[in-house]
Amino acid sequence: MKNFIRIAIIGAFMVAFSGCASFNLGPSIKPLKEKKLMGKGSDKVLLLDIQGIISNRDQRAFTGFPIKKGMVETVREILMKAEEDDNIKALLLRINSPGGTVTSSDIIYHEIMSYKKRKKIKVYVSIVDVAASGGYYIAMSGDTLMAHPTSLTGSIGVIAVKVNVSGLMQKIGIGWEVVKSGDKKDFLSPLRALTAEEKVLFQQTIDNFHKRFVATIVKNRSDLNLETVRKLADGRIYNSDQALEAKLIDAIGYLDDTVKLIGKETNIKDPKVITYHRPGEYKSNLYSSLPNSPNINLLNIDLGLNLDRASPHFMYLWMP
Repeated sequence: MKNFIRIAIIGAFMVAFSGCASFNLGPSIKPLKEKKLMGKGSDKVLLLDIQGIISNRDQRAFTGFPIKKGMVETVREILMKAEEDDNIKALLLRINSPGGTVTSSDIIYHEIMSYKKRKKIKVYVSIVDVAASGGYYIAMSGDTLMAHPTSLTGSIGVIAVKVNVSGLMQKIGIGWEVVKSGDKKDFLSPLRALTAEEKVLFQQTIDNFHKRFVATIVKNRSDLNLETVRKLADGRIYNSDQALEAKLIDAIGYLDDTVKLIGKETNIKDPKVITYHRPGEYKSNLYSSLPNSPNINLLNIDLGLNLDRASPHFMYLWMP
């Protein structure tokens, strides 16, 4: 540990007193490169992963250096690179996500819809473990949705959790003073409870986001009308058989089945399935998603000191 501190101090002096020296305690983010996963044809299918919590929060090392870009930024970067390749004939979304923030889910949905409109290609969705809430919202950009036999989807709804620590603060003898321009300026503060009027305002925001979710499903699922979607959108989760019966998905099958369907509908005999990855990531086949290196990044430590997490976030998120 002493050696690490000594190196950090030396590095700081190098940065401060040299016009050309740099000192990076974290790994750099390298540009995307194309990787073939299967197939030998010239026509390509781009595999795009939507994996984990949907947000645009960068992953950073303990030193503060970014080690992974946020999901929204990454998706946009991938689609911009794909736009330059006219051999890409279809987009395959592999979704494994319980959802995330309302805004990040909506931006990714918008980016995919814009890309397929500009390129005039179809988007196919393969649901792996789960595509719930924001994951299902993004899936609405797909022309065909196929779920694995054991997948879960649905959880159509919005949730926001507001922490109230006022009771705890009183017990340990800590007080606070707030100076504000209006009586509702701090109505989402964790330092006090909501008033009855503020609860109504909070609920109105939730309801508006929920209406947007429902409208997005109605717009993209031609077999479902507004009344039906409202009944389905009570927050419950559906297994693959239930989702197929409710017409929330189009078919049940594995990722290989989705690739075969793409080949059949696009008349591509042997589609070359590709993905974009950064050097050091392991991408050898359709199901690859784990890092190539077994090394543990000791600088990538989250101490939970981000005060932003005390603020409420409106989420398209399944929270079982």
